[in-house]
Amino acid sequence: MGLTNKSTGINASETKLVIKKQSRNDKVVAIAGNPNVGKSTVFNGLTGLHQHTGNWPGKTVTNAQGYCRGKENSYVLVDIPGTYSLLAHSAEEEVARNLICFEHPDIIVVVCDATCLERNLNLVIQTIEIHTNVIVCVNLLDEAKKKGIDIDLEQLSSCLGVPVIGITARKKTDLHKVIDSLDQAIDRPVNYKSLKIAYSDILLQAIRIVEEVLQKKVTTSLSYQWLSLRLIENDPSLMIEMSNQLGLDYDDQELKEAIDQANELLAQHDINKDNLQDKIVVSFIHSAHLICQKVVHYQKQDYNQRDRQIDKILTNRWTGYPIMILLLALIFWITITGANYPSQWLSDFLFGLEVPFNQFFHFIGTPLWLSDMLVSGVYRVLAWVVSVMLPPMAIFFPLFTLMEDLGYLPRIAFNLDHAFKKCSACGKQALTMCMGFGCNAAGIVGCRIIDSPRERLIAMITNNFVPCNGRFPTLIAILTMFFIGTEATMQNSLLSAIFLTMLIVLGITMTLIISKLLSKTILKGVPSSFTLELPPYRKPQVGKVIVRSIFDRTLFVLSRAVAVAAPAGLIIWLMANISVDGMTILNITSNFLDPFAKCIGLDGVILLAFILGFPANEIVIPIMIMAYLASGSLIEMDNLVMLKSLLVENGWTWITAINVMLFSLMHWPCSTTLLTIKKEANSWKWAIVSFLVPAVTGIIICSIFTMCANLFI
Repeated sequence: MGLTNKSTGINASETKLVIKKQSRNDKVVAIAGNPNVGKSTVFNGLTGLHQHTGNWPGKTVTNAQGYCRGKENSYVLVDIPGTYSLLAHSAEEEVARNLICFEHPDIIVVVCDATCLERNLNLVIQTIEIHTNVIVCVNLLDEAKKKGIDIDLEQLSSCLGVPVIGITARKKTDLHKVIDSLDQAIDRPVNYKSLKIAYSDILLQAIRIVEEVLQKKVTTSLSYQWLSLRLIENDPSLMIEMSNQLGLDYDDQELKEAIDQANELLAQHDINKDNLQDKIVVSFIHSAHLICQKVVHYQKQDYNQRDRQIDKILTNRWTGYPIMILLLALIFWITITGANYPSQWLSDFLFGLEVPFNQFFHFIGTPLWLSDMLVSGVYRVLAWVVSVMLPPMAIFFPLFTLMEDLGYLPRIAFNLDHAFKKCSACGKQALTMCMGFGCNAAGIVGCRIIDSPRERLIAMITNNFVPCNGRFPTLIAILTMFFIGTEATMQNSLLSAIFLTMLIVLGITMTLIISKLLSKTILKGVPSSFTLELPPYRKPQVGKVIVRSIFDRTLFVLSRAVAVAAPAGLIIWLMANISVDGMTILNITSNFLDPFAKCIGLDGVILLAFILGFPANEIVIPIMIMAYLASGSLIEMDNLVMLKSLLVENGWTWITAINVMLFSLMHWPCSTTLLTIKKEANSWKWAIVSFLVPAVTGIIICSIFTMCANLFI
């Protein structure tokens, strides 16, 4: 999914592309490849922890850079976004093309999947056509061997005219092959025969017309054949880049005449702007097919039969959805069951530190009000957020990443594509929605994979209907207290998972409904089509998944929550301790909100808790407890029995409990998510819309439920 502690930050979209060399002699290596070929595995294996992330200039597309050393050279590795083609139709394809063409990497390593080499060669051929120094890295040879696929690497190198190496990126020993190849390509370049692409004779004639003139007008290391073909295509975005980077003058009369002559020649053979790119793509496909006929040998033709049989079940219209729901329930059950005891231990430890902190402040002579504000206010909120968030995230994110590593998430997108198309949205929204389970801000950043600006906005506005990790504790606590029971039994944990899954399904349903409404009102349009590859099922790398989930996702989300929880703790403490006419500001505010809150089945304290929980959803329940007890600081209840007793004493019923869960599911995004929307959409307008849509929806749903409950109960 491309989630890292920097690539999903709220400032990610402001980062400018700068290739950062550690020394002047560092060589720049671009790592390219189709999605799901193991490109990131190669990159991560070579660079280790020596990485940093940002965005491409002017694009909300993540790039990653890292460093590694060979025997004689050091390298800066740039991880190009996964793309199927350099004939740019998306932001990812555009930045991949621009880096290869205009950023002047010393070497390009194109990673391929050995199990589907023919499709991958499309990108390889396009890259070789552009750049003179390319290394093809055929990955997943172990998977190919299991499926009875043999690849003649020497013959492949001969056909492509560039060095070819075969690896299994998961093996560290194989990664040394990549480094050795880089060293050899830099220090001892081999004169390989150039690749001949199977362009038609007519297309080659048109290219030669422009090429002859172009060679006189510009000096470049790029392929004149490739440049000439791009001029004939007249791709606007590429024209701008070629003008800026190469100084090409499109007003040159001789060049104009050559392009017009080439287009006239093509038109005589029924090749125009509408079908030209199709002809080009056919040439790439045909070239790849001819090469694979020579180098790829199948021991058995049904090598992917197992994957297809599994897909018949997992992507079937009748079995796909139930399996998705059951897997979701299983993940929630494991998370709920596994997080209980660690959360309690962490809570006891963190809250136990209050005593030595108070003693320390007393020792240095800190005023009582200041120490109380820092310890009972700021620190107590931080301790609550960490103890509540960390254990479930440490379980949920690895489980979620395992599903991603296994190859199941693209199947989820495939299953939900039809539903989103019915709502005039993009099927890729399913993937961004899944990312929102862990963190809505990460889900917003994930919307970058959606090419259509209209559909990207729909996905961002509706992402909050999927509850993030910060809302799970509230939902689970209320479900346990009012509908399941507080006894820690297997049956109760299963029921919690089932009921929580039902809430998630409701959130997904609301996502679809609101997406439909948006597509028919303020964001009208026709749904776009997209190509979704179903990658082969692979055995997850459990160790790497756990490490990646902890460092790139869990700690990132936790650190962000901590950053916003600290000032929130200060504000809450001030409101609870500053009195006006014998009443705290907290009580005054809750009383003011009470009439409106009662209309939607809540009360003033609950609504105020959601408002003050704007920085972090994790502190909603603690604020309720503090307000009900008229305490000057957050108070941790020893168990859910005591908490339920407190809530019931303050007027809670099962109707209130359901409304709180509904409002938790459908209310405004947290501060970090809202800021991320503003950065990604580059507009406060859409940030405000993203705030109002779920909030108004939650108010309406709660009002309707309250009225119906009061009528029939």
